Amino acid sequence: MTGAGFGAFVRRAHHAGRLVVQPRMGMSSPQRMRAGLLATRDADATTVGTLTLDSYTRVGDLESAQLAVLEGVDLNGYPLVSHETATTRRVLDGIHGPQFPVQVRHGSAAPQHIFRALTAVGLDASEGGPVSYCLPYGRVPLRDSVAHWTESCEHFATLRRTGAEPHLETFGGCVLGQLCPPGLLVAVSVLEALFFRRHGIRSISVSYAQQTNRRQDSEAVAALRSLCTRFLSDTEWHVVVYAYMGLFPETEHGARRLLAQAAELAVQSGSERLIVKTVAESRRIPSVAENVSALEHAAAVAARTVRDPLEGTGTETYAEAYALVDAVLNLDDDLGTALLRAFSEGRLDVPYCLHPDNAGLSRSYIAEDGRLCWSDVGKMPLSGVVDARPAHTVTSSELLASLSYVRRSFDDHNARS
Repeated sequence: MTGAGFGAFVRRAHHAGRLVVQPRMGMSSPQRMRAGLLATRDADATTVGTLTLDSYTRVGDLESAQLAVLEGVDLNGYPLVSHETATTRRVLDGIHGPQFPVQVRHGSAAPQHIFRALTAVGLDASEGGPVSYCLPYGRVPLRDSVAHWTESCEHFATLRRTGAEPHLETFGGCVLGQLCPPGLLVAVSVLEALFFRRHGIRSISVSYAQQTNRRQDSEAVAALRSLCTRFLSDTEWHVVVYAYMGLFPETEHGARRLLAQAAELAVQSGSERLIVKTVAESRRIPSVAENVSALEHAAAVAARTVRDPLEGTGTETYAEAYALVDAVLNLDDDLGTALLRAFSEGRLDVPYCLHPDNAGLSRSYIAEDGRLCWSDVGKMPLSGVVDARPAHTVTSSELLASLSYVRRSFDDHNARS
C-alpha cells in the first residue's frame, strides 16, 4: 500500500490514537462547497472532507442537474458531473491532499458517470455498493446494479496505475438500518467489501450504522472486525461507524447525547472513522457551522473515551453474520452472481424493503431492552442460529412506533432529566 490516499490517512490517524470524524456535506455552489471543505479541514478535530452529490446526479438525471447549474438553482448536493472539471479542481485546490483527503458520497445504483467525474478531478475515494445503493433507494433491478458496480469498481481500480490508491467504503452496514437486525447489516457490509476486492479495489472501509441498543451495537462492530480479519486479510481496511441513520432526536441535548454515544461506540470498538449527524437533522439540512459543531463534539467525546472492544466471535450477531456470508459465498464463485442468487432465493432478505428483487419475507421488531430481533427470518439460512419469534406479529402501529423509538428514547430522557 502507498502512504497516500484516504485509507492511509485514516490508518495513520488511528495509529496516533485519533478518531477520524466526517460530515455529510454537499452544496451546489462551488464557492459554498469550498468554504464547507475549508471549515471541515480547520475544525478542532481530525477530519476528512465530503462532497455529497445531489439527487439528480444520483439517479442519472444529468439534464436536470446541468439546467440547475446553468440557472444557478440550489440543489441538495454538489453536482459533480455537471460542473466543469476545472471548476471542481478550483474547489479542491490547496485543500484536498495527503493531509486532508476528500470522499465523494452519492447514493447511485448506476455510478459510472460519477466515478469518471471524480477521477477526472483528482479524487480517489468514494462509497456505496451494488446491494446497498440499490435496494433501499429505488427500483433499479439488482442485476443491473451489480453490472454497473462491476464496471465502476474496475474503472476506479485503474487509478492504481497512476500511483494512487483508490478507496471504496461499503454502505452495506446501513441498509434500511433503522429496523434491520445487525447480523444482516454486518453480512452485507462484508459481502460488498469482498465484491470490491474481487473487482480490483485494495483499500476498503466497512460500515456499520448505530442502532437501538448499545451492547448489540458493540457486538455487531466486534463481529464485523472479526469477519474482516478472516475474509480481508490481504486488504487494507478500516471500520466506519455512522451516527444513527433514522429519525434523529428533536431536542439539542438528545441529538448531542446520541452523537456522543456513536463516538463512544466508535472508539470503544476500535473503529477508525465516524460519520456524524447534527442537532439540525430532525428539521432541515444542517449548516456548515452545525456540521463543524458536530465534528468537534464527536472528537471531544472520542478523546476522553477508552478503547474497550468486545470479543468478536462469541455472539449470536457473529454467528448470524457468518452464516449469511458463508451461504452466499457457497452459491457461486462469481460474487455478483452469488448476490443475485442469494436475493432471488431469499437467502438474503432485508425486512420492510419493498424493492422487487427483495423477497420481503423477513420481519424484525425492537425488543423491550432495545435490541433488534427477528420475528421471521423468511428463507435465510439461520435455522438454529437465530432465536426468532414467529408468534410476534408486528402491527402497523408497532412498526411506526419503532421508527421513532430512538428519537423518543433520547428526547424523553432529556425531558425527565
